[in-house]
Amino acid sequence: MDKFFNRAIIGNKNIVASYTEHGEMQRFCYPVIDGRQFVDFFHIGLKINDSNIVFLHDDYNNVYNQKYIKNTNILVTEIENLYFRIKVKQTDCALINRDILVKKYIIKNENDIDMNLNFIVNSKILSSSLENYGSRIFENGIVQYNHNYTFCIFSKNLLYGHRLNDVSEHITSGILKDKDYIGMSNEIAISYNLGILKPGNSVEFYLYVWAGENQKEFENKIYDVLKFDDDSEFDETINYWQNYVEMHNSIKIKNVASNFNKKLVEIYNRTILLYPLLINYECGGVAAALEVDDERCKSGGYRYCWPRDAIFITKAFDLLKMKDETELFYNKFCKETQSENGMWEQRFFTDGRLAPCWGYQVDETASVIYGVYEHYKLYKDRSFLEKNLKMCENAIKFLVEYVENILDVDDNDIVKRDLRAKYKKVFEPAKQVSYDLWEMHEGIHLYSLCAIVASFNAMKNIYDELDNDDEKNSRLKKEKRNKLIQKLNRYIAFLQDYIQENLIEKKAKVLKRNTKDCIMDISVMGAVYPFDVFDVEEKVIKNTVDKINMTLRTYKDGYLRFEGDSYMGGKNPWIITTLWMALYYLKAGDISRAEMCFKYVVNTSAKHGFLSEQVSNDDENFQWVIGLGWSHAMFIIVLDELLRAYEEEKKLKYGEGKNNICL
Repeated sequence: MDKFFNRAIIGNKNIVASYTEHGEMQRFCYPVIDGRQFVDFFHIGLKINDSNIVFLHDDYNNVYNQKYIKNTNILVTEIENLYFRIKVKQTDCALINRDILVKKYIIKNENDIDMNLNFIVNSKILSSSLENYGSRIFENGIVQYNHNYTFCIFSKNLLYGHRLNDVSEHITSGILKDKDYIGMSNEIAISYNLGILKPGNSVEFYLYVWAGENQKEFENKIYDVLKFDDDSEFDETINYWQNYVEMHNSIKIKNVASNFNKKLVEIYNRTILLYPLLINYECGGVAAALEVDDERCKSGGYRYCWPRDAIFITKAFDLLKMKDETELFYNKFCKETQSENGMWEQRFFTDGRLAPCWGYQVDETASVIYGVYEHYKLYKDRSFLEKNLKMCENAIKFLVEYVENILDVDDNDIVKRDLRAKYKKVFEPAKQVSYDLWEMHEGIHLYSLCAIVASFNAMKNIYDELDNDDEKNSRLKKEKRNKLIQKLNRYIAFLQDYIQENLIEKKAKVLKRNTKDCIMDISVMGAVYPFDVFDVEEKVIKNTVDKINMTLRTYKDGYLRFEGDSYMGGKNPWIITTLWMALYYLKAGDISRAEMCFKYVVNTSAKHGFLSEQVSNDDENFQWVIGLGWSHAMFIIVLDELLRAYEEEKKLKYGEGKNNICL
């Protein structure tokens, strides 16, 4: 089993689980997406008459078909075993009103012989020397537990057989007998007898998975759980998700019968359904993706919240009428994660605790201020700015100090010197070398400086919007704000001069990604979108785009991150970068090239409408993380901008029929 790829994802606000294309559950995370991951493996099998076990996820004679129930996070995997001529329909659903994952099985005998069926679960829970698990059976199932957690597998049927010791040596036979009711192994197997299934008949079976804290009397809680009606809970969950999609269906796409349009709508709806699974609704953090690299053997991990990524994702939230989720991120998560000195670290757990980091990125801090104002521009809610004003001002103080450090500005502001003295500890982050957007190179980077310029402009605009303050001390506040605005104007000019002098290659007249090299990097397009430091019509931008197309565009029309990229092989286009170029072309008024980039992303989407981080340049199959929040965000942003561009075309009467991708 390759756990580096999640092919399908289901969940509710507390449970997130992932599956292979064969319906094998790979991960079970609770109580949030970056919470405890319980599953090492979770295998389902059938013992048919006197046969050995037939695993549903892996048998030579099995054929598979998988789909979601339309517009839901409920996954259906159909398995047909050609040898035994038996069909299994597996439906996986995290109930919306209960923190229980239900696995519903409909098993049909299409053979001409009777079948005595034993349903078998072989589960191994993630364990380590610091948190060894034990297991104990009860009347309806089994609990695997350590000091803090329990992981329960049970049914309304009574347990038929079990094995707590030496499971791997006995599982093949499917005969589960054990004298012990309690054991110390982290791998178990249990079975339920489904009786004799006659030819042409079907049988239904429900299996439940529940996780939580290790508490006394857990069996009583489980028996309370068993009282609910499965069908009504399924119906409620289906209705919830379908209503959710309808509620957030704010970008109207034409209903055109084409394969492209079908894939486009599938990505759009899957984005709406994915986002609530990435959010921590207690604190507002948004995970980049469901983890694929638990041991961090190929990457630094993906289950964390990067403020920088989240700025793009909250932009998509706003376009999808997810205003509350955006404001939860800024009003709570950002406030709770901001450092005392005003900065934000590289990344966090979704509950706001500091995650493992390997460096410092100044654009994380600048992006938050920019994002606050971007959200305000859409909703014009003055109270939102008021709630986040102090947070933004503290961040600006940090960014000002960072700019003074890199530009060697001599500022005699006494208050600033006092603040610097107050916050100076073992090191001063504002004087640390920053990592770039891709978190691979240290130095002074164009993307970072453009983010700072955008944050300074955003802060000025925030003050303008709050200028009508009627408090008694508003005059003093206004004087203080005006003084800061003047400083920000000076520093914006300083930064623009610095960029012109140090981050433009003099001979070729193209943007440089940093002050150290002339390697072309797609992140330089941040100077155009989202930060608007350069205009699309400037010669240096046109030259830069020409060089990007010569160096980073692949023969399949996708775009690499930068020359010489080594991450995951480095030769594969990224969804983010390709859509970034689409945004440039839209700003430049070149709709046909924007469509080309957009089509590439739609046509290379993974099954079920998930967007990956990367796409194979050879066979255009997904590569690496599937269901990446940033990729889906860029898709929503480009989709919205494309529709606006089409509307502008119509207004200008340049061809109402030019929309050739059926949006």
